[in-house]
Order: sequence, then structure tokens, then C-alpha cells
Amino acid sequence: MSAAEIDGFAARIRNHQGGMISAWVGIPDATLANHLAQEAFDAVVLDMQHGMWDMPSAANAVAQVRLAGKPALARIPVGDFASASRLLDAGASGIIAPMINSAEDAQAFVKTTKYPPLGDRSWGPSLALNHTGLSADDYLKNANALTVAIAMVETRAALEAIDGILGVAGIDGIFIGPSDLSIALSNGDQVAPNAAEIDSAMQHAVSRCRAHGKFACAFAGDGERAGELLKFGFDLVIAGAETAQLRSGARRAINAARRIASA
Repeated sequence: MSAAEIDGFAARIRNHQGGMISAWVGIPDATLANHLAQEAFDAVVLDMQHGMWDMPSAANAVAQVRLAGKPALARIPVGDFASASRLLDAGASGIIAPMINSAEDAQAFVKTTKYPPLGDRSWGPSLALNHTGLSADDYLKNANALTVAIAMVETRAALEAIDGILGVAGIDGIFIGPSDLSIALSNGDQVAPNAAEIDSAMQHAVSRCRAHGKFACAFAGDGERAGELLKFGFDLVIAGAETAQLRSGARRAINAARRIASA
């Protein structure tokens, strides 16, 4: 995939061009991200909130994912908007910001991810210029359209403020964290990302995204749940974290070997 095709990710997701499935990587290994990018994922998300990535390793992983022909996105730690602009400078195609609970939070996020007139992103995209092949002037003119700012909706407050969040210019879409949302909606009683109450909340979120002309993303624990969320109308879903996929693959291989050996 060419740089132009990789950087067309933002336009594709904004235009709802088919349900996308992304890999999710928290293990801070750029080679692992590259391996997953070789599969039929539409993107690769680097999880810096609960994963162990630091900025140098994440920047290297962005390059490795792009080398494999896929766009890389990053979920930043809570409130770490300074890292958001640095990851965009490194060539990330989008930023996912956790715990965006209000329009004010969304505005603060946009401030560091979009150039004027939408935000106040500081200039310094040396690696992004290398990856995109654009001149400085062309990158400045097009960066807001070539990258996406995605606000996570994962609390009761965020769900109540969803129209305000989606109404902020520069917020391109939202990302539902169903585990945190289930904890919030149950007042800390349970982690139940597949509960009926969460299904209802997620379908409501999709409908509000459509009303605002924005896109919707969500985390799913496995491929089956990812398929269900695509049926709900989500534009991009995660089909499980790499740790679960790694262990599941190992388990299948071990079980197959034991079964055949004992036959």
C-alpha cells in the first residue's frame, strides 16, 4: 500500500466505507506490530494507556506499521495530550484519547491534535513529512484532514455529554470502551462489556454519531463480538488484544499437538 493509500485512512473512516477491523498492541515491540500489520487488519492501534509503549518505541512501531502498508493509530495515556501531537509528528494516522467526559475535555484534545483554525498543534512533523512524502506547506494544509482525533466515551458522564463531545469541531469520531463503561454504569459492581445494557448504550452512541456526521469505533474482546459490533453500525472495531490472540494461538497449537499425540 502506498503512502497515499495509508493516509487515505482518515477519509475512508469518515465516509463510512465498510466496517474496519484493527489490531490492538500493548506489548512494546515494533516487530510484533509489523507482524500483525501483515495480516488483513485495516489498521493497528498502539495502546499507550494500558500497554507499555514509550515514545521512542511507539514512533518506531508507527514506522514499522506503515512499512507493512497499514495506518497506525495510538491510544494515549489519560490527559497526555502532549504525546498526541508528538505521535502525529511521528506519522500516526490518528489518536484515541481516553476519558473524554465533556465538551471541554474534547476541546482540550483537539487543541493539540489539529492545526489552526481548529486547534493549536505545534509545528514539528519531521517524520510525518518523511512518511507522507508531502512538502511542509502541503502537510500543513492537509494534516487536519489526513489524521483523526477520536474521543473515548467510557463513563456515565461521557455518555450523557456525547452530543456535546461530538459537536466539538475537530473531533472526528468516538471510541467506546465497553469494559470501563460497564463498570461506570454498574457503579463499580461488574466488568460486563457484553451486557445488554452496554449493547443499548453502544447502539445509542452509534445513532448519535450518525446524527452528527461522525464515525464510531469500539473495542471487542474477540472476533465474534467484533462482528456483532460491526452489525451495530460501528465503523472500526478491535477484534481482541494481541495478548489474547497470542495466548489463544498458543493454546490451539498445544491442544492440537496433545490430541494428535494421544490418538
